[in-house]
Amino acid sequence: MNAPTGRRIRLAVVFGGRSSEHAISCVTAGSVLKALDRERYDVIPIGIAPDGRWVLEADDPERHAITGPDQLPAVDADRAPVTLTRTGTGAGIVVSEPSAPPQELGDVDVVFPLLHGPWGEDGTIQGMLEMAGVRYVGAGVLASAVSMDKAYMKVVLVAAGLPVLPWTTVTAREWAKDPAAARARVAELGYPAFVKPARGGSSIGISKAHSAEEIDAAIEAALLHDPKVLVEVSAEGAREIECGVLESLDGGVDTTVPAEIRITGDHEFYDFEAKYLPDEATALDVPANIPEEAASRLRALAAEAFLAVGCEGLARVDFFLMPDGSLVVNELNTMPGFTPLSMFPQMWAATGLDYPALVDRLIALAMQRDTGLR
Repeated sequence: MNAPTGRRIRLAVVFGGRSSEHAISCVTAGSVLKALDRERYDVIPIGIAPDGRWVLEADDPERHAITGPDQLPAVDADRAPVTLTRTGTGAGIVVSEPSAPPQELGDVDVVFPLLHGPWGEDGTIQGMLEMAGVRYVGAGVLASAVSMDKAYMKVVLVAAGLPVLPWTTVTAREWAKDPAAARARVAELGYPAFVKPARGGSSIGISKAHSAEEIDAAIEAALLHDPKVLVEVSAEGAREIECGVLESLDGGVDTTVPAEIRITGDHEFYDFEAKYLPDEATALDVPANIPEEAASRLRALAAEAFLAVGCEGLARVDFFLMPDGSLVVNELNTMPGFTPLSMFPQMWAATGLDYPALVDRLIALAMQRDTGLR
């Protein structure tokens, strides 16, 4: 895999962003930056600050790490601003230092958008890159947008004949005008119920409402992160099983061995602390200790879900293995985490693809993609 001119592949790693998952995006970027082979790639780290400013960030993986609950990494908005400009062959990067003429870093061959949540994982940056005619890692505009919006994702999966949990949505407008109607729909679902931002991730803003007395606070907590809230039935007694999906270079779809998340200690569900803080009591079984028939069925469903929403590149598909042995698709993540504790890289490592090889394959997939309609 080489750049068209024989030089190193010029790779822009974009991370941070305006969503509540800013810190997790920085951690993901740190892990990817550490894994990249600098003899193969000319790496340009680009950070998007919480206020939306684009800057030339430090190529320092250790700077982008979580060191404690209150010590989360963030993009340094005071660094040199950068802009992505349209060129005759795609897109180029220009750096603007104070009291200095703009510096052109040359054309970008491919962008690795390591952004989680809105304004990045939801099709927005994908659309910008499509307009610029530059290749990028991961799903396109539609698949990114559908998978980010958990309510629309369920609509698409149901239309494809895939099993999901019953749900309803509550918007900020409805909650302000007619909260009684929203409460009535939730009551029809029954309790306990999970309440989450419809377009969020990393378990930020999620609550488990055990009764009608808890639903108002749960909805209001989710509305702090998204004006659209998803309320769904809690899969009581279910096991959380996940599967990684990756395009193959010949156009096929590959899946990982399934893995299971087991929450131990004091956590009722897989919340932010359980996911990202190493001292928390979370166990990961790779592969999951489930019957071979269930694992095979789960991998087939993961590939179906990937294709149903039109994914490209990669996705992590999360399932509930219900007490009766049935499988339910929980959600798709088109840019799953790449932190040291993240499920996606660990599942691929257990399937025979280590972290550097996984990163290389994602870039190779992006490099062979057409920049027009596909």
